[in-house]
Amino acid sequence: MNTALQTLVDRGFIKACTDFDALSDLMDKEKVTFYVGADPTGRSLHIGHMVPFFAMHHLQKAGHNPIALVGGGTAMIGDPSGKTEMRKMLTPEQVQENCKSIKAQLGTVVDFSEHPTDGMGKAIMLNNADWLTDLNYITFLREIGRHFSVNRMLTFESYKQRLERGLSFIEFNYQLLQSYDFYILNQEHGCRLQIGGDDQWGNIVSGIELIRRMNGAECYGLTFNLITRSDGHKMGKSEKGAVFLDPELFSPYDFYQYWRNVNDDDVIKFLKLFTFLPLEEIAQYEKDGVNINDAKERLAYEQTRIIHGVEEAEKARIAAKAMFKGANLGQEGRDGMPSITIAASELESGIPVLDLFSRTDLAATNSDARRLVAGGGAWVGETRIDDPKTLIDETYLDGFGEMILRAGKKRYFRIIIA
Repeated sequence: MNTALQTLVDRGFIKACTDFDALSDLMDKEKVTFYVGADPTGRSLHIGHMVPFFAMHHLQKAGHNPIALVGGGTAMIGDPSGKTEMRKMLTPEQVQENCKSIKAQLGTVVDFSEHPTDGMGKAIMLNNADWLTDLNYITFLREIGRHFSVNRMLTFESYKQRLERGLSFIEFNYQLLQSYDFYILNQEHGCRLQIGGDDQWGNIVSGIELIRRMNGAECYGLTFNLITRSDGHKMGKSEKGAVFLDPELFSPYDFYQYWRNVNDDDVIKFLKLFTFLPLEEIAQYEKDGVNINDAKERLAYEQTRIIHGVEEAEKARIAAKAMFKGANLGQEGRDGMPSITIAASELESGIPVLDLFSRTDLAATNSDARRLVAGGGAWVGETRIDDPKTLIDETYLDGFGEMILRAGKKRYFRIIIA
């Protein structure tokens, strides 16, 4: 087997391939141009979106040439694959802003520099709006649509599931557009391989068939396992919602803590998928006698370093260690914590504790904060709050002139006084 494909197999990525042996032979003979798409339906990707891009990193490292395709055109429709209802329609301006944000996020995993490290493939980023938005609909139907069978499309699971709840005509067109993307990339960039999550199988196969009918070229598809946690929850979800890559939507500290608190059964699997550590090094954490918490800390640090950089990873690690020990936090430990700043004047008359907690990530609403207090899980510094009518004033300030709020045993938030 080709060494790059073997790496993906060994790290647990691969679910299916349209022709494994032929693809392996091709990758042995030449550097293959391949692509994966991401629709910018929000301003940030979450970690569940990133599996194909981590695979892209390994293929690029082996010398193959990645194309990251931002779906500025297809995002105007929305992919029905894996969805139970139609997505909210976005304006062209919203899509364009989302594209800009996502480009920067993908750059943490894939090297888009003009001169990549020796031996690595050259990566480019494209936007399918460049060829989709000006399509002539009649011409498209005559030249592309005629190659698609509705009966065949309805055999794919993504369409079968949606038919029960309702599938709009606009979404039904999505597979044609994604197939056309593959065709354009094959024509203009020599792209021979599309990779993606297992829910993209139908779209990928349709693209391969379209290319074969249009120009006779042999192309391939490679899909990856849809990652779930051992507790059955969807990957990339937390108590606070999606684990976004955008630090304004999900702080680097919370990002670190998400990985630090994964289930024991998931640690090795996630080290293989979501870090670039050598498999030999990861294997050390599987040996008898190794503390699983050491592996969790390494996973949290490596993933935070990749997405948010060394400085944020260090700050998050220091803050997490300090809070775990339950010690009086020094300045270094506080710097990595999520925080807000409030005016000192607010403390003069006192801030209702439910209001204070609901301003932070610890409680979304006053009702959430009330339940936290009722359950004995609301702390200000070393003081547990038992009365939901408590007013928080200057007497709760610590030696740094701040307050550290805590929800339960592991969730902290820093209140800075200005």
